[in-house]
Amino acid sequence: MSLAKRIIPCLDVCGGRVVKGVNFVGLQDAGNPVEIAKRYNDEGADELVLLDITASHEGRSTMLEVVKNIAEVVFIPFSVGGGISSISDMHALLHAGCDKISLNSAAIKNPQLINEGARQFGSQCIIVAVDAKMVAPNVWHVYINGGRIDTGKDMLEWVKEVCDRGAGEILLTSMDADGTKNGYDKAMIESLAPHVHVPIIASGGAGSMKDFADVFAYGADAALAASVFHYKEIEIYELKKYLQQMNIPVRI
Repeated sequence: MSLAKRIIPCLDVCGGRVVKGVNFVGLQDAGNPVEIAKRYNDEGADELVLLDITASHEGRSTMLEVVKNIAEVVFIPFSVGGGISSISDMHALLHAGCDKISLNSAAIKNPQLINEGARQFGSQCIIVAVDAKMVAPNVWHVYINGGRIDTGKDMLEWVKEVCDRGAGEILLTSMDADGTKNGYDKAMIESLAPHVHVPIIASGGAGSMKDFADVFAYGADAALAASVFHYKEIEIYELKKYLQQMNIPVRI
């Protein structure tokens, strides 16, 4: 029996509210994160990802409260990312009730943080989020700071490095596909999947149920999406029934 594929809604949190934009701009309020998280828990999501998208210092205490409140109402694993730059940040969030930590810009600036996090809390707690964009045919660079800075790092080389350092999962966002609703990035995922021995969570481009079926065929272990779930364009339970009919193993 192959491992069940996971469906993961993403909540972008800003100032204690869930927001949604297109290509990181035009943010609109999408609701209370605790209420939305509980709804996804009840609708059959396998996990949740919360991203503190402003992640400014004053926002961290807000986020800890949000994490505590979500931990009280959901019974599925949830991850938190955004502005986490030290072991003490990780400890505070895990202590507040989340199950996994997602590192992005901080991992690029201080790769040793991956090793330390994996050693302290276990690889299963450490997700490295990779935002990548195609810069030449079949060449992707890793970007940081909400997609504004090209690090010049090759996506495949960076992912191999973070896995060697102890990352337990990769959250792979295609900047080219993000917000388009034209489907996940086939070329990117297929170029990475054969070289990676940890689960890949694919992000960016979900627009239809077929897109989810396709991304699992490309090699992803989990599929992350935001607006199609927030605005109920796709219901999680209906999506899982569809995937089951397509002979894709999911938990219902």
